[in-house]
Amino acid sequence: MARHSKLQKQVLGLYRSFLRAGKDKPGFLPQIRAEFRKNAQIPRTDVMIIEYLVRRGQRQLEQLRGAHTKQMGAFVRTEQEE
Repeated sequence: MARHSKLQKQVLGLYRSFLRAGKDKPGFLPQIRAEFRKNAQIPRTDVMIIEYLVRRGQRQLEQLRGAHTKQMGAFVRTEQEE
């Protein structure tokens, strides 16, 4: 079995935490899975981008855990930004 790097363990732990936090809120799990699948295409060598996304994910997780959270926002890139 292959060993995971520290950053990979952080990402996997964040994913599990998101799944646990979103299971009690309807409609969140498909969006969480889609976001992680989309970002799984990022090459492992782009450490700065991955670390940024992990930090952003941790902030979003804290918001998701809040009792008053009923929706989850999505960041969408426009053609001008790409």
